[in-house]
Amino acid sequence: MQGLIKHNGLKFILMLLAVTFPFVVTSSYYLHLVIMSYLWAIAVYGLNLILGYTGQTSLGHAGFMGIGAYTTGLLSLKIGMSFWPALLLACLFTSFIGWLAGLVSLRTRGHYFSIFTLCLGVIIYVLINRWDELTGGMNGLIGIRPPDPIPFPVVGQIQFNSLPAMYYLILIFLMLTIFAVGRVVNSLIGRSFLAIKNSEGLAEVTGINVMQTKILSFVLSTFFAGLAGGLYAGYIRFIGPQLADVGTTFEMLLYMFVGGQASIAGPMIGSLIVPVLTETLQALQTYRMTIFGVTLILLIMFFPKGLVGGFQALSKKLGPRWDKYREAQNPKPEQVKGEVL
Repeated sequence: MQGLIKHNGLKFILMLLAVTFPFVVTSSYYLHLVIMSYLWAIAVYGLNLILGYTGQTSLGHAGFMGIGAYTTGLLSLKIGMSFWPALLLACLFTSFIGWLAGLVSLRTRGHYFSIFTLCLGVIIYVLINRWDELTGGMNGLIGIRPPDPIPFPVVGQIQFNSLPAMYYLILIFLMLTIFAVGRVVNSLIGRSFLAIKNSEGLAEVTGINVMQTKILSFVLSTFFAGLAGGLYAGYIRFIGPQLADVGTTFEMLLYMFVGGQASIAGPMIGSLIVPVLTETLQALQTYRMTIFGVTLILLIMFFPKGLVGGFQALSKKLGPRWDKYREAQNPKPEQVKGEVL
């Protein structure tokens, strides 16, 4: 009971910090940095479903984020569609492409699946980069429509033409993503994901349809990638092919591994710490990447399961010691009575 209270208390404190952040930190630079971290976190939560929980190393995740961003941008610029239906269609279209890709790629296993998705990501990047008539090629898409105002009782219309307004909008989508992913991984479907990660053969023996479950995980991961891409397009209002580059996928992998895979908090922690750390080291110029690389090596050495996994392992070691210390400091009445007698 006490553990549950502490857990809920910690979540309340983190939520309070997130809500009050624009009031405490007025710098537009840091506000933009945190908004981008939230966007990356939404995409990383999708990657965590297919890799962290299902054990399938997808290396084309940035390509699906690019599909979501470009679908939103093209519907906005070419057709004149407002942002919200464009975002919904972008998520559905990205999921559909993910379903088609999953039907083929998930018939392979291990390194073959990773190579297949890597090639798929490269194909998506090349199409975006070279299809000048549709995507604008290297010039990208400029002037994407921002999120449309939302009518709200009493207050009136909520506008999204300021940085704090975009911060709260993307924060809401991040909270919805965390809630949705949490419900999935704590359900029977989530346990099926973990069963496949541990042993596909054993999972199949227990009655799990391995192929359908892996496709479901892959489609869900691409949905969140498309959502992050669509929100990115509406926030930045400019997108280029670099968003779908394979290097972007490896950045998201880095965020997930630093925070901790197969955990709810890991993607959020990694997506916040890594960008903030790299920006903080900007002042060191030449030595920035060296210090960053050494820091990552130390993290991998001492926290192979990420910061969340390291914290959980540390809690298991220190928890019994802390309980013994508390019992020594606050002995029960029966122990005190026994000692007196």
